[in-house]
Amino acid sequence: MNLPFDPIERAHDNWTRKWGASPAMAAVTSLMRAQQILIGELDGALKPFGLTFARYEALVLLSFSASGSLPLGKIGERLMVHPTSVTNTIDRLENQGLVSRLPNPSDGRGVLAEVTDAGREVTEEATQALLGMDFGLGCYSDDELWDLHQVFTRLRVDFGDFPGPVVEAAEDR
Repeated sequence: MNLPFDPIERAHDNWTRKWGASPAMAAVTSLMRAQQILIGELDGALKPFGLTFARYEALVLLSFSASGSLPLGKIGERLMVHPTSVTNTIDRLENQGLVSRLPNPSDGRGVLAEVTDAGREVTEEATQALLGMDFGLGCYSDDELWDLHQVFTRLRVDFGDFPGPVVEAAEDR
């Protein structure tokens, strides 16, 4: 779908005529389109491994944990997704033999998801594929990527994902 014009710029021009300029509308529309593009690219790269980006993220999270396992609630908290999404993701990974469910020894009613050896192997292979395509962001330099990261970190802090860095007052320096 290669258009001879930027549809977001066109939408912003129309928006401006009707309601006035809104850089926020142009930015959020661009951001949402970028997300669509990236999810398509990432999911496409992960398809040969039987993964979506959401399942890949869960496997990576489990691989990063010291024991290779985490309670389902902790997975949802760390990935910032609804418990139902975690359950569906772990169900699919379990059906693929990439994760197993275990009773949580520190919580009698709780369940742990644990990455299997096959899950670790797939995570390594999928990670190499994603690194090979620069996670779909090869059009940016490393400096530009860090700048993007910082721009979105500010948004995430503002919306309460986590507390922002402590900034010293000028008189404290």
